[in-house]
Amino acid sequence: MHKSILALPIKIQNAPNKFRHYNLNYNTYLPQKVKIILNKKYVLTCYMLLALMIGCSISLLSATSINHSDRATNAQVQEYLKSLAAKGFPKQYQGVWIQADTQVLANHQGQIPMPAASLSKIAVTLVTLETLGAEHQFVTQIGTNGSIQNGVLKGDLIVEGSYDPFFVWEEAFKIGNLLNQLGIKRITGNLVIVGEFSMNFKDDPLTAGNLLKVGLNSSIWSDEAKKEYQSLPPGTAKPQVVIDGAVQMATSRRSSINKPLVRHYSYPLAELLKKMNLFSNNFMADKLATSVGGASKVESKAAAITGLPQSEIKLINGSGLSTENRISPRAVCAMFQAIEKYLQPHNMTVADVFNIAGVDKGILDKRAIPKFAVVKSGSFDNVSNLAGALPTQQRGIVWFVIMNSEGKLPSIDPQKDASGKSLEYFRTQQDNLLQSFVQKWGTVLDQPTQLKPNPARNSKTSYSEIVK
Repeated sequence: MHKSILALPIKIQNAPNKFRHYNLNYNTYLPQKVKIILNKKYVLTCYMLLALMIGCSISLLSATSINHSDRATNAQVQEYLKSLAAKGFPKQYQGVWIQADTQVLANHQGQIPMPAASLSKIAVTLVTLETLGAEHQFVTQIGTNGSIQNGVLKGDLIVEGSYDPFFVWEEAFKIGNLLNQLGIKRITGNLVIVGEFSMNFKDDPLTAGNLLKVGLNSSIWSDEAKKEYQSLPPGTAKPQVVIDGAVQMATSRRSSINKPLVRHYSYPLAELLKKMNLFSNNFMADKLATSVGGASKVESKAAAITGLPQSEIKLINGSGLSTENRISPRAVCAMFQAIEKYLQPHNMTVADVFNIAGVDKGILDKRAIPKFAVVKSGSFDNVSNLAGALPTQQRGIVWFVIMNSEGKLPSIDPQKDASGKSLEYFRTQQDNLLQSFVQKWGTVLDQPTQLKPNPARNSKTSYSEIVK
């Protein structure tokens, strides 16, 4: 079929040299009475025609791959779905997509968008990487509109944020110590917050500002700040920066810093994504989604990158804290593979940004997921999902997406923890299904190269510096 599509029944006489690299034997397929004479003005038309027909061929191949599945694996998945149905969880509320390389091994409602929960973070991971880059660091500027005299900063301390989703106590301690190195021990003015500044996963500027004010001055540290300090290397200095004024939110987003003092760099994006996915941190996901234009931008760009219809990726936030976040199993798999493709030239794998079962410490510690699988889970009210890459001996890396739901989607309290017998049952059955796959295809004894994290990333961290 593909030969008949690409070997066009067209004879080209005097075709330009740049046309000849297609190596198409036009004469072989050309009826003698049909001739097309091309000159330069028809070259563009011919290119467009060729592109259209190649696109049609690719579409046909895609459609074939969706419907073709491995009979034994598909039967195994059907048995899994029957066991769920027997417990009162209808098949129409479940989705499964199993794929090895480009071959779809099993597909149940793979193109149907389903409640994504924290699988939404896979879309955030993909789009932020593609938009910002794995090494991107969010910079927080610390400066003043005043002057320093005898250890006193006469003026305001101004903080300009730029979407850093992981600015915590340790960052405040670093900045306070650098201000002390500059000779600043007291500030007569206010602490002014400009731009997108958050701290300890608190997004409100005044709340975040007051946390920073505490963090800069060890004499007023909270118990939480003291506990965090105890986790730092012995001998770490305790900052002493007293701010006389209040915390204020700037009336304008325009910088009012006359004298830069300190510049803080976040962890590189790849490390931030690993932290986000290990603990499925909802605040970080929403913050990162906002940094690239919001949920709608994540949705549209994820669809564009994977080449799938945007109807299969519907997001209203980056965290997944909404039943309106819906993604098809096929799209989840495609995004995971797109992340792998992005990371490869950077000497990284999906293990550098997602949880490695049996290796990493995170929210999946108590699960029975096969060791060395690289995964992302998602639970929300009556929804439990699991997706990722499963290493096997016979099939190599098997990409899987399992999406389960009771089928009832009531109004949900975003602060409610996913719990209950249904979720535990779903999780157990998901783990059992994956275990049955590795029993059939062989358990790996070590992490395959394709799923090994880059050890050089361990030295990547956040840091602060005095502005010279």
